[in-house]
Amino acid sequence: MPVFTSLTGAPTEISDAAVDTFAASLRGDLCPPGSDGYKTARTLWNAMSDRHPALVVRALGASDVQKAVTFARENGLLLAIRSGGHQIAGHAVADGALLLDLSLMRSVQVDPARQRAWVEPGALLGDVDKETQAHALAVPTGINSTTGIAGLTLGGGFGWITRKYGLTIDNLLSARVVTADGQVMTASAEENQDLFWALRGGGGNFGVVTCFEFQLHRVGPEVLSGLVVHPLSAAETLLPAFARIADQAPDELTIWSVLRLAPPLPFLPEKWHGTPVLIFAACYVGDMKAGTQALAELRGLGTPIADVIGPHPFTGWQAAFDPLLTSGMRNYWKSHDFDSLPSEAISTLTASITSLPDPSSEIFIAHLGGRMAMISETATAFPSRAAHFVVNVHTRWEAPAQDESCIAWARTLFDDLAPYAMGSVYVNFMPEDEAARLSGAYRGNMHRLHQVKTRYDADNLFRVNHNITPENKSH
Repeated sequence: MPVFTSLTGAPTEISDAAVDTFAASLRGDLCPPGSDGYKTARTLWNAMSDRHPALVVRALGASDVQKAVTFARENGLLLAIRSGGHQIAGHAVADGALLLDLSLMRSVQVDPARQRAWVEPGALLGDVDKETQAHALAVPTGINSTTGIAGLTLGGGFGWITRKYGLTIDNLLSARVVTADGQVMTASAEENQDLFWALRGGGGNFGVVTCFEFQLHRVGPEVLSGLVVHPLSAAETLLPAFARIADQAPDELTIWSVLRLAPPLPFLPEKWHGTPVLIFAACYVGDMKAGTQALAELRGLGTPIADVIGPHPFTGWQAAFDPLLTSGMRNYWKSHDFDSLPSEAISTLTASITSLPDPSSEIFIAHLGGRMAMISETATAFPSRAAHFVVNVHTRWEAPAQDESCIAWARTLFDDLAPYAMGSVYVNFMPEDEAARLSGAYRGNMHRLHQVKTRYDADNLFRVNHNITPENKSH
């Protein structure tokens, strides 16, 4: 008989007969330890997450999701939900849990006339981009094509076209949701509005989404995008200019910065490989001539090592950073929001690059605003609407022996930056050990989130996440 972790944390056995009956009811597979499906489902993007569920349900549709949720609820089992498996905290898998794996549900259906897309929760961002760009359409998503659409959306979702078209959640029209009682509901502006509000930023706390409906926008098929690379020695001068230009940019233009050791990119002279650099990454969504004018000041800064901004396929730009974000590495992130980049913060950032714990580690600075900032902070569960900079300390390495030094470096830099930060944080960038920062992620929306959680999941079945507890519950 399989032994599960119960909702109380104690081990509990389920009879083989009950498991066999459950397996027979599924369209998909019920995978025990040792099977290929089990190994695939429990393996996550972040290699630091090495957990072993009791059984895995590899769902093929909403009915499998309903049955898995009901089986877990009726038997008091810890339930984990996996879609793309990309979340930094590794909450997609838990030891001893019933793991509901949605990664086989990857359908993307596009209606080009209505500019709508219906996306299953196992789809990756690359799946969405390929289907929508076949019609020169897009929905705002993230910057790594292997990220899952479900986790990205439920946490908020931002990337290269957010300033023009808003967050991913700002383009969510409806969601089909399996709630803790096993019901299938539609959440939208017209139906179950409180659930729809909470899903847009509140994570997987309220149910399992089996289909997302998105508003699409005319984008591409080419955009003006690329990189401008400078030596790190210029950063103290150029980062203040970057911050000013980003704040004044038209909504069509997004500019981010990256501080790291230069990877061996073919357009960089070999002598710069492995040396500290400052990289400006930019994307303009719109007329190429207007984009060239909008990017002129950024491209005129300093004396760059390389400037490779030009027309690129949008699908290609969306996947441009994939080689630096491959699965199987160990990752630990620490993140702050800033309303500006003061000189003290810039000095702290540039100094830290000289002590990077691994060549794969980096710091990126994303600039948000535009359409996203035009929406009220109480309109969705995601509250951080004002234009701001997101600094993510992305520590990345391969050998477990480096865990202590890499994590310590990230935490030290995080602490050094704290005096200049806003105190808020993007929930999708929170590692597993930051439960105490949840109130900073949701701020004034936290009380309402507790209320919605109580209505739809009073027993906290959906707890393997950055957990929003029901009212009067401590677990």
